[in-house]
Amino acid sequence: MALNLNEKKIIVSKINKISNIALSAVTADSQGISVNKINQLRKSGREIGVKMSIVRNTLLSLAIKNTNFECLKKKIKGSTFIAYSMTHPGSGPRLFKEFSKKNTHFKITGAAFEGKLLSIVEINQLADMPTYKEAIIKLLFILKMSIAGKLIYTLSAIKKKKETS
Repeated sequence: MALNLNEKKIIVSKINKISNIALSAVTADSQGISVNKINQLRKSGREIGVKMSIVRNTLLSLAIKNTNFECLKKKIKGSTFIAYSMTHPGSGPRLFKEFSKKNTHFKITGAAFEGKLLSIVEINQLADMPTYKEAIIKLLFILKMSIAGKLIYTLSAIKKKKETS
């Protein structure tokens, strides 16, 4: 069903608003993926603060004009599946990366962060970046291990001192 001009303007406006507040964006080719799988991906994305759309390339090009994601125009071909990370810059790339492991037809085509087009290596780095909660957990684990190490060192020093006395 063809969209009229007003519907197209609404789509462009909606995506432009999201583009202005999103932290990062990642695009993919979703050809050959079933609607049920895409719906599951969208549901997973909503749970972690990722907004997704499947948009025609012309509308997406207009929507990302004069935003941090304008550099993605080079990667837009055909109908594009785009995900915007709203709470953590790595959540969209992480979601797409995990989904592409299970679905071979799903290909990540590009990503942008802070106005820069990312390479595949940089996309993977962004996807692997820990969230705030994960970083805090790792920090607490390290602190716990260092405290345990100091305790073991102190106990062994006490033991040696008692053995020598």
